Amino acid sequence: MSWLEPRAIARAARIVLALAAAGLVAGCFQPLYGDHSLTGGAGARDKLSSVEIFPIAAPNGTPEARVAVELRNDLIFSTTGGSGTNSPTHQLKVQLKSSSQQVIVDVNTARADVEQYGIDAVYTLVDLSTGKIVARGQTFARVSYDIPGQEQRFARDRGRRDAENRAAKVISDGITSRLASFFIAGT
Repeated sequence: MSWLEPRAIARAARIVLALAAAGLVAGCFQPLYGDHSLTGGAGARDKLSSVEIFPIAAPNGTPEARVAVELRNDLIFSTTGGSGTNSPTHQLKVQLKSSSQQVIVDVNTARADVEQYGIDAVYTLVDLSTGKIVARGQTFARVSYDIPGQEQRFARDRGRRDAENRAAKVISDGITSRLASFFIAGT
């Protein structure tokens, strides 16, 4: 096969065309968490740090109250990066509903070997200057955990707590990425 064959020339032309198109649009993309936007304004990180995270309502003294605090702490850290907040321009309100389900049950003892913990979250973002809801959505997380034997009575509690923390982190990451997308794209 020679380079002068029509197939080889067409293939080389397609490669050159694809590289040229990639070079032309390379400056059109913006990192989601960059410091500045393409227009020179504040980036998503600055806009996220101006979101006030409203305390999440949950009955006191319940495991759901602990999860609500864990989720709020995760949201505050993921929006501010641990550096504190700017003056708030938006307020985020989150509602939680948790669930637990036995996934695998031992047929001899009728006790669960694997359980699944889930969180359903509904959130609204309110613009403080107008008082209107500018974004709303819902997200969920399902995580499973093992119960390593019936004799280890604290292992189930620790496994559940770890599952609650992992589910809260998944919810926090989902809400943060959707808020960042809202601040960049406006939708």
